[in-house]
Amino acid sequence: MSHVPRPVDVLIVGSGLMGAAVARIVREGSPGARIHMVDGGVPIGSAPGQHLHDLRDEALRGAYIEQASPGIQSLYLGAAVTPAVSSELRSVTPGMYHLSSFDEDAAGMPASAFAWNAGGMGVHWTAATPRPWGDEVFAFDGPDMWARDLGEAERLLGVHDAPFGVTNVGGRILEVLDSVFGPVSAPGRHPRTMPMAVAPREDGRLPRTGPNRILPRMTAPNGEDFTLSTGTLAVALVHDGATVRGARVREVATGDEYEIEAGVTIVAADPIRTPQLLFASGIRPEALGRHLNEHAFLTGQVIADLERLEVALDEIPDPGPDEWVAGSYWLPHSGAAQPFHGQIMDRLYFDATGARLAYSVGLALYVPTEINPENRLVFDDTKPDVAGLPRITVRFTHSEADLALIEQARASQRAAGEALGDFDPERDSALLPPGSSLHYTGTARSGATDDGTSVCDPIGRVWGFSNLYLAGGATVPTAVVGNSTLTGMVTAVRAGRAVVGRLGGGRAHGHAAALNISR
Repeated sequence: MSHVPRPVDVLIVGSGLMGAAVARIVREGSPGARIHMVDGGVPIGSAPGQHLHDLRDEALRGAYIEQASPGIQSLYLGAAVTPAVSSELRSVTPGMYHLSSFDEDAAGMPASAFAWNAGGMGVHWTAATPRPWGDEVFAFDGPDMWARDLGEAERLLGVHDAPFGVTNVGGRILEVLDSVFGPVSAPGRHPRTMPMAVAPREDGRLPRTGPNRILPRMTAPNGEDFTLSTGTLAVALVHDGATVRGARVREVATGDEYEIEAGVTIVAADPIRTPQLLFASGIRPEALGRHLNEHAFLTGQVIADLERLEVALDEIPDPGPDEWVAGSYWLPHSGAAQPFHGQIMDRLYFDATGARLAYSVGLALYVPTEINPENRLVFDDTKPDVAGLPRITVRFTHSEADLALIEQARASQRAAGEALGDFDPERDSALLPPGSSLHYTGTARSGATDDGTSVCDPIGRVWGFSNLYLAGGATVPTAVVGNSTLTGMVTAVRAGRAVVGRLGGGRAHGHAAALNISR
């Protein structure tokens, strides 16, 4: 039997960006609090939570750059569907896997996937952090509190407004995009640079934010105040229906199971596995798994007409060997008048000798979809998946309104493509299958009242429980049009602050006291 850790003040399930943020907030607000973080996956490389863009291992870093360079999130998994995973999880290579590989029924969202590695999606993501706006915002406590929480989320992620700057050709791209979308853009919502969780360095490198940048303690994870157990899968929360005592976990390598006791538990897994763990634990509110939302993903690319843009091919700056894009730009949505989020990334192409061949502009449009409680995850506790948790069936369809908006997006994409160069929608555009964005939300959504349409309150506390909190995309109650990480980080800020409020400032009050703090 493995060593059973002693009780802690805070147990965090999930070592991705959201879990790292909660841990950092707790460490800053309640110094000395004993935190234990668990994750079923193990690190990719030697440093837990290190973004793959910045690994020292050249082979692993090169493989990531190759997979990420098309700008399509689902290709983090490679071009083929990941094969079925053996029930011997200890032999599974850490990385990205399709849900179907873990024996889930993902036919309704065939490209859906998750990260089976320490650091979760936080070591894979593009680091794009467009600010939520309009209907994306869930300001339960008013606009001032929303602005404060969003600012804190940007601080934790290290958001930079223009890490790539604006190149000579990038400036022309923005002018062309504004000629197409400017007339229907809201004030302050015209095409611009993409904010990203990137820290430009003096040597020109652009390291991305991974979990261990948010929480550097992850790189030295075994001490009195903080412990990280990778390869340790949470299989159930232990509770009496009102208070959570901690979690039962299984060591993937050995199969040993034991309990970790904690005064407060935060589940920050992902929008798939957060509700799965609650269901496995017998915590099954009506809204659990429902309201699964994902924007549609219309990818596209155009070989730019540089003569029209009045830029010579040899004048375009080379981003260097560690970057696959010359610039990163953003088409903000503006509500009904301009409903699409655009992620615009440009790149140079070279031949085998290093000579320049062409310059292309990626035209990915994200299309908002209606929130539907019947788009959902259905859990079956009579049949386990590969990890031994309730098997998932994904039910997801686009509504008639969604399909109409997708057609409108095709027209907008075509207008932008034709303004930039030779763009043929049949050749240069594709609507990717559901799940491709990896931007899932809503499966354990937050709400202002316990009316059956939400799983947790505005600070992430699960309805009916005094010390169980959720954080991340699962709790986002709105239809997010853009990349969802920054929006999800707002929920981690709220949950982390609530936990600090329970523990109190200064040194933590200890496990026994934490269990008895009032709601």
